[in-house]
Amino acid sequence: MNEIYLKLLITSALFLIGVIATILSVKLAKRSLVRIASRTRSSTDDYLIKILVDTIKPLGLIISTSIAWQALEIEGGINKVFNGCARLVILILIVRLLNRAIIKITRSWSEKINDPAIGTMLRSLSPMIGAVVWSIGIVFYLQNMGVQMAAIWAILSAGGIGAGLALKEPVQEFFEYITILLDKPFQDGQFIHINGIWAKVERVGVRSTRLRSINGEVIVMSNSTLTNGIISNYAEMKTRRLVHKLGVVYNTSYSIMKDIPDIIRKIIEKTENAVFDRCHFTEFGSSSLNFELVYYIPTNDYILAMEAQQEINLEIIKEFEEKGIEFAFPTQTINLATNDLSLNN
Repeated sequence: MNEIYLKLLITSALFLIGVIATILSVKLAKRSLVRIASRTRSSTDDYLIKILVDTIKPLGLIISTSIAWQALEIEGGINKVFNGCARLVILILIVRLLNRAIIKITRSWSEKINDPAIGTMLRSLSPMIGAVVWSIGIVFYLQNMGVQMAAIWAILSAGGIGAGLALKEPVQEFFEYITILLDKPFQDGQFIHINGIWAKVERVGVRSTRLRSINGEVIVMSNSTLTNGIISNYAEMKTRRLVHKLGVVYNTSYSIMKDIPDIIRKIIEKTENAVFDRCHFTEFGSSSLNFELVYYIPTNDYILAMEAQQEINLEIIKEFEEKGIEFAFPTQTINLATNDLSLNN
């Protein structure tokens, strides 16, 4: 009995010493770390200190309890179960501390980066980083518990091959998502054209991108289709260059032909959201005398561009009507020659 009382006394003393050491460690760490954190303006280090101090308390109690338990010298299954549970709790505390610290640091970096796409990417990687930390922690725990890792590695390898084949497409789409965030061929709210589709980007997702077509329907397109296709991004277009050809009939006089470029120039110059570039008589067509007209719309707004183009076209029709200038349309003239044949008998 005296031996049992002695073990209980030693166990209690060890546990009490561990608790006191934990309390002192928390106070010392809090005082020294807070002094260091006060030198910076960032709130990240304050958060890291808080979660570190919050982890030291239960971690110290678990370690103290484990050390005190060893003094009882209990053998058998109970000791293995207790040690396994104690190590599991320690693992959970450490992994949770690392995950919370990584997520906070990642979010802090994303807030400091001026590029919202990179910030979004860093935030999206946080769950993956957390899963990796948990996986490493579990493997370390099993190895520490004496589990034969060779069989587990074989199972994980076989499962990894199967999972890799099953998740090939989702993983590929995820990396295409990262490519879109980094290269930024388009962003939310921009108007693009790809594979014959004219649409506005509503949301870039991890697996697919949501588009709103000009007809109003929602189009969901995989990220790989977008990155492998040819994308026309009209949001990046500062000015829109328009080239038109118009033809007049062949019986148009020389003086009118010479005035047509000036007539068109005046029409474009008085049109809002239009900048005249040139207008030239370019060729003798098969059924018309052709002019080439070039002007710019200094906006990437598609509606404004179409309104300016419509106004210019209507004004050209009006001016040509007033001046008696006829537009040409495909025609064909056939000249028939009649020969008088005399028959000599």
